[in-house]
Amino acid sequence: MNTTRPTPSKEEIALLPEFPRVGLDRITLVNTGPQAREAVAALRDHPAWGFDTESKPTFRVGEVSDGPHIVQLSTLQRAWVFQLFDDVCRDLVAALLAEAAHTKAGFGLGDDTSRIRSKLRVEPAGVLELNHLFRERGYRKDMGVKGAVAVLFQQRFIKSKKAATSNWAAPQLSESQLVYAANDAYAAAHVLAALQG
Repeated sequence: MNTTRPTPSKEEIALLPEFPRVGLDRITLVNTGPQAREAVAALRDHPAWGFDTESKPTFRVGEVSDGPHIVQLSTLQRAWVFQLFDDVCRDLVAALLAEAAHTKAGFGLGDDTSRIRSKLRVEPAGVLELNHLFRERGYRKDMGVKGAVAVLFQQRFIKSKKAATSNWAAPQLSESQLVYAANDAYAAAHVLAALQG
């Protein structure tokens, strides 16, 4: 008989202690070529990264997003938030995402990867949808970062709705945007490590 493993409800998750998020002291904003070269060198030292993207939300019918506007990559210790205005920075991120040698793990990555193909003109390689790993373990179809953190760590992952729907195409990102973006990738890195451990 095929049994589905239970996942905690919103109410149950609300009672859990908070997941220790990565703070601004361990988040690097990258928006120039030299910064991107440094970030890429640091990331290449690690075989797997937490991965996510953010795009400026669209609110009108028929409006098409030209995102992603930022790409987030994270190790277990540190996160990098890449803005894609600078040509050199954008090209270095694109090359990094096309490398099959590094695993890029995250949740709900279908939209992210199709936008990367469209904007960065590369085929993302080594992309690992964490929901697939949970399905293999008998959990419901889509776990998401909140459910995964609750199941694996018995902790509550905080996500700001205000930051989620903010302008990710802004030339200057706010501290709350940086923390929001970095932690999606940071939590994904920790979830992957726990699943592989």
